[in-house]
Amino acid sequence: MAPVVERNPNAIAPHLRLNFIDGRWVAAESGQTRENVNPADFSDVIGAFTESGGVDADHAVDAASAALAAWRGLGPIRRAAYLVEAGRILGERAEEVAAVITREQGKLLAEARGEVERARAVLEFTAGQARVLGGVTAPAEEDRTFAFTFRKAIGVVALIAPWNFPLAIPMWKVAPALLSGCTAVLKPSPLTPLTSALLVEVFQEAGVPDGVLNLVQGDVAAGEALVAHPAVAGISFTGSLPVGTAIHAGGAGRLLRTQLELGGKNAVIVCDDADVDKAVDAVVKGAFGQAGQRCSATSRAVVDVSVREEFLEKLLVRLGELRVGPGDDPESKICPVVNTARLDAALDAIAGAQREGGKVLCGGEREVRDDLPEGCYVQPTVVRTAWDSELAQEEVFGPVLAVIDADGFENAMEIANSVKYGMSGTIFTASQSRAFEAIERFEAGMLHVNRPGVGAYAHLPHVGSKASQYGPPECSPEVFDFYTEWHSACISY
Repeated sequence: MAPVVERNPNAIAPHLRLNFIDGRWVAAESGQTRENVNPADFSDVIGAFTESGGVDADHAVDAASAALAAWRGLGPIRRAAYLVEAGRILGERAEEVAAVITREQGKLLAEARGEVERARAVLEFTAGQARVLGGVTAPAEEDRTFAFTFRKAIGVVALIAPWNFPLAIPMWKVAPALLSGCTAVLKPSPLTPLTSALLVEVFQEAGVPDGVLNLVQGDVAAGEALVAHPAVAGISFTGSLPVGTAIHAGGAGRLLRTQLELGGKNAVIVCDDADVDKAVDAVVKGAFGQAGQRCSATSRAVVDVSVREEFLEKLLVRLGELRVGPGDDPESKICPVVNTARLDAALDAIAGAQREGGKVLCGGEREVRDDLPEGCYVQPTVVRTAWDSELAQEEVFGPVLAVIDADGFENAMEIANSVKYGMSGTIFTASQSRAFEAIERFEAGMLHVNRPGVGAYAHLPHVGSKASQYGPPECSPEVFDFYTEWHSACISY
């Protein structure tokens, strides 16, 4: 491979381009690397990162297996101290980490800062669970018998994380895994290797013992090896439905425990009595924030025909005010998508909608301007389309909103639930009755009324239904139902 030329060759410590296995930063055994490029500026080559294979994944699992007994023996309260220290260090390095997220993933710097704060909130919440992570006492059927339940870590876990939240999503896997007493192998997306390396470095600085948290950079080969390794007791995966299904099927023969978060096609219902201004604000935030690259992104606006024209008029005015540009430019309001594959996918989805009879109301093309570097910029796009069109049924993961007519509340609910996914559901209405009925009837895991349909709290479940989720939620106390297994004990005295 040709030498890598960087704007600032000293910006990345050499070890951050490597794997982290058993407390050491090491290159992949193959010696292969993968180039990482800023999606906002193709001339900005961030670096060449090690590209792992099955052998590297096996080494990481071996290290995690060797560290398991001692780590599990510490107990949750002493393990929580490492999370507290990691949170302190992350706070000190917040600006550095946010800048890396923006450079590597592309999102606005304000969004990256918000992601760092969310990761810190996850650490804070998870550490606090240490003192309540127990079981219950129960009555016994016999005299002089004490009955109780307790949790025990499942063992070594593999954590396979996506690129859209390269710090927060790995953090809400790593933190509960470690607190539970599991040891872990983190395999991030090959599109965001540097952010994950910084996360692991934070835990290294916090003093987490060797082998407890390992990092394997790479793509399919490393992931398949983790799924196949007999010492891996569980896989937590966030990503696409086809890959999640393959992971589940690949481990089914050995009853591998899986936790899968698999995307969404989320609807915002705008009723005839909605506050249209608030609905427009929420749709702009949900559909075009982070260029629509969120599993909970608003990708469908299901709008009552009586307010459709008012909604569209105000929406198009708002979008006309939004500037597409690099994440580190304070004037930018919409960031690039993460790479050329996502750019092409968004443009292909728009073209497909037009072939099906959809009408593009704004955007629809790649954003190209004299003041923009060459990058992955897509114009914010609104398409009026039918409820059963491909654009209205399939995830795009880009700044593309399908607007669908609804003839009343009943029709809107039918349309909202017509897709295979069920990540989030949102309704704007002045009716308390409609709001509670929608909460009851949405086939989705995370529900919102008169607020944006994106964002989640560290202490509430991040969860979907239907094809969006398999296994226990992430975040919240319920996450420990994945990383631990229940035991019961009866003691005769």
